[in-house]
Amino acid sequence: MSSPVRRVAMLSAHTSPLEQPGDGDAGGMNVYVLELARRLAARSVEVEIFTRATSSSQPPIVEALPGVLVRHVAAGPFENLDKHALPSQMCTFVRDVLRVEASHPAGWFDAVHSHYWLSGQVGMVARDRWGVPLVHSMHTMAKVKNAYLAAGDCAEPVGRVAGEQQLVECSDRLIANTQDEARQLVELYGAGADQVEVVHPGVDLDRFRPRPRPEARRELGLDDDADVILFAGRIQPLKAPDVVLEAAARMIHGGRRDRTVVAVVGGPSGSGLERPTALVELAARLGIADRVRFVPPVAQDQLALWYAAASLVCVPSYNESFGLVAIEAQACGTPVVAARVGGLTTAVHDGLSGLLVDGHDPSDYADAFVRVLDEPGLHPSMSSAAVRHASRFGWEVTAERTLEVYADASHRLYALPQAVGQ
Repeated sequence: MSSPVRRVAMLSAHTSPLEQPGDGDAGGMNVYVLELARRLAARSVEVEIFTRATSSSQPPIVEALPGVLVRHVAAGPFENLDKHALPSQMCTFVRDVLRVEASHPAGWFDAVHSHYWLSGQVGMVARDRWGVPLVHSMHTMAKVKNAYLAAGDCAEPVGRVAGEQQLVECSDRLIANTQDEARQLVELYGAGADQVEVVHPGVDLDRFRPRPRPEARRELGLDDDADVILFAGRIQPLKAPDVVLEAAARMIHGGRRDRTVVAVVGGPSGSGLERPTALVELAARLGIADRVRFVPPVAQDQLALWYAAASLVCVPSYNESFGLVAIEAQACGTPVVAARVGGLTTAVHDGLSGLLVDGHDPSDYADAFVRVLDEPGLHPSMSSAAVRHASRFGWEVTAERTLEVYADASHRLYALPQAVGQ
């Protein structure tokens, strides 16, 4: 039997899709949840996003977009609650999620889509209570993060590992961003190969698009002839922004001081909150403070302007489940130099739309920067290839594939009683 998906409960417990990406716990997942919801709503699927309230001034319900409601659930103290303390608040969170469904006619939601392991704990309860399929997106996985820890980062707790294992066992379908992530779910967590579906995240191709670089630079106060190296994202050891500064320092002290500018767009996050000025201090120690421009997190339209203004974007993360920054930058026609890890091997077409670097030696990144900037004909060629490559990742495709996963999960769930009866 089939079950049309008309309403989806989307769970994003630890971070709201309405938060500014690039600061605190807000990042690519926030963009993912909101953009996916937007495209589902455009297909007449009503989406209610449940997230934890972080301020007493937040309204309980916000219509983020036509067909998309964001519900701020009061669970624990509004402010200054560390992410590692959030598991203790999930019982309160799930209680309010269940209350919302109980206030509607029976069978209100047709599917639950949880994002990140904390939301998945809530999703497992909702699935059993409502009798609807649970689709889960990990976004990041503890076993993978622990295998690629950056210096100064803390290992993910065993409670998270256990929680993720439960999710793999209980979810009707798991959405992986890439084939690499699908393989990790099977090999590290024992997921069934038929349980995992690969659905690439998307990029807003209307917002992130090529525009004349001189025009973008004039708006941002950057010199037309500068080599602008951009890092965009949360400032924390996992994202390795220090590698960008150290690589740029090698270029600057190698005779390129007058022409090199490093732009860091983002705010401290995660373990980076313990030393929020560490990157500024590093720039001073390296003797490049006069060539580095630190910019707080910006809105998406302004971020697109920074991508267009940059000569190249660097994504040297120790691990990325996909790497939305890389795709967004390429959609703007800007080549990317990235670490050869996780989803970045899918997000960047090595040698065509950018360069992938093994490891995190700043000298290797400096060499890659110089190659992109100086090798005759390479930058314009990569710029054109970047736009073509990014065009494959529109959110429309992501939404269509996600709806297919919802339908498949429904068939799986509703077929179980019949299978048992046989």
